[in-house]
Amino acid sequence: MDVTTEEHKVPEKVPDLDILRIMQMIPHRYPMLLIDKVVDIVTGESCTGIKNVTINEPFFTGHFPQKPVMPGVMIVEAMAQTSAVLVMHTLGQSAEGKLVYFMSIEEAKFRRPVVPGDRVEIKVQKIQNRRNVWKFKGEAWVDGAMCAEASYAAMIVMES
Repeated sequence: MDVTTEEHKVPEKVPDLDILRIMQMIPHRYPMLLIDKVVDIVTGESCTGIKNVTINEPFFTGHFPQKPVMPGVMIVEAMAQTSAVLVMHTLGQSAEGKLVYFMSIEEAKFRRPVVPGDRVEIKVQKIQNRRNVWKFKGEAWVDGAMCAEASYAAMIVMES
């Protein structure tokens, strides 16, 4: 018997999103576009953003030239951008390119530095959404070690 109930639904496999698709979905551009790819998408629930960190990142010229470290606020911004892509993907094309503003950042913890050469996996999970306000839990991982985590809320601005 093949009965599918709401609680036993298998999530639909969504194709990975490359940088060109990400740029259609969110308005960020260099030097503030901080994700290169989005994978493992579960519509309305979670996804993973990929950031390939290179020495060419503009923030490394001042943070810190002798020992480059990706600023923690940029890691949290990458989490937010990954979440914004999930929101846009979930809401569909009518939402693409709309602005998503931070409302709160809580419980941010930075566990190890992110440096040039790292491939950061940014795992985001939707906690809640009501109307245009979304809450997320984000984690940044490099080589199986957690680098940073935070909970945050954001609001999508739907008017033009």
